[in-house]
Amino acid sequence: MEPIRKKKMIVDCDVGVDDALALILAFHSPELEILAVTGVNGNVSLDRVMINIRRVLSLLRPSPSPWIAGGAEKPLRGNALYAESLHGEDGVGGARIQVPRGRKWWQDFPRPADELLTGFARQYGQELTLIAVGPLTNLALALQRDPEGMKELKEVVIMGGAVRTGGNVTPHAEFNFYVDPLAAKIVLESGLPITLVPLDATHQVPLTPELMEERVKPLQNPFSRFVIEATGYDPDVGRFSGGRDEFYLHDPLAVGVVIHPGLVQTENLFLSVETGEGEFYGLCREVPRGEKRVEVGLGVDRAGFLDLFLSRLEG
Repeated sequence: MEPIRKKKMIVDCDVGVDDALALILAFHSPELEILAVTGVNGNVSLDRVMINIRRVLSLLRPSPSPWIAGGAEKPLRGNALYAESLHGEDGVGGARIQVPRGRKWWQDFPRPADELLTGFARQYGQELTLIAVGPLTNLALALQRDPEGMKELKEVVIMGGAVRTGGNVTPHAEFNFYVDPLAAKIVLESGLPITLVPLDATHQVPLTPELMEERVKPLQNPFSRFVIEATGYDPDVGRFSGGRDEFYLHDPLAVGVVIHPGLVQTENLFLSVETGEGEFYGLCREVPRGEKRVEVGLGVDRAGFLDLFLSRLEG
């Protein structure tokens, strides 16, 4: 039997509960080789994002160890916006992860994230896929630094936007695009080979109390315990943190699309991102003509993805 040819990947994230779950799925997938994890301001501050990347890698203990690099501390324009009400003050819902002294499960890259992105794009070119599951500030900065080098990437999969559905920050805007709509506009109009995974798709793949009881709790391993603690699942009442009866797997779905592209059904669309202040700030809308077309995931094989995600929690 021929060995699996792994897809080389970088994950750009703002860890975040669902970012952490995306990293678990990525590192537990034999189809993928994670070369680097870069951090960006988003769900929590950049300092906290980098702490969480190290904590999740300490949980995963990957070999070989990936490079990590911190990136943008704020959006291209405007002030930072955090989502601590959903992810907790620490960004991972208070989940307990110990980072052992004297042992690192990562390599510290000596320069900022945008330099890592451009350097790896030049080095690996058509072998390399970038998954961006936070605000797109790092990616926009990399495009400004070396647009031709970034166009060497094989694929960019982005979790962000709400195209034919409502937002989750305002009635119109999704969080990642709302935090830095200018970066989102730059990236979507760049001509990169983009697959967008918006709320239209991710709202079809929630964790539910039934899945937690039937598929997560019985595992009784460090990863299932992390899922329970990070999502704030309370088995006594069958609810997640904040009294929610579902927890959306936004960022893991973007990873799933790289593992099995057939999990989503896409349409090739022109998109526009609203960058002007006001009611529609951060809105990602379909337009009849635009700069570049983007593959947009709208339909999802819900059962197929959830089975993939839950099976990979086994380690």
